[in-house]
Amino acid sequence: MSTPFTADAVEAIKRHMNDDHSDDALIIVRGLGGRPEAKTAVTTDVDAEAITFTIDGGERVRVPWGETITERAQVRKAVVMLYREACGKLGLPIRGEH
Repeated sequence: MSTPFTADAVEAIKRHMNDDHSDDALIIVRGLGGRPEAKTAVTTDVDAEAITFTIDGGERVRVPWGETITERAQVRKAVVMLYREACGKLGLPIRGEH
């Protein structure tokens, strides 16, 4: 689990995901993380290979990006792609600016 991100960058990504995209995180966990019954998902880590969520207060679920991330600017695109893929798997409409 390598990371191209500084600790500050990881914290900023986690804060943004948890403050602004918590619903999207839950959709990703349900659709791609193999936890369709999850009630909550908190972004707890990001690295070059995956984004990690803690669901329902305890279990950690890693969802691979699908490609290796080498810089912070790629994270937004990768999250949007995961979100769209998860919506497709769950039969949900894609909301907002995604």
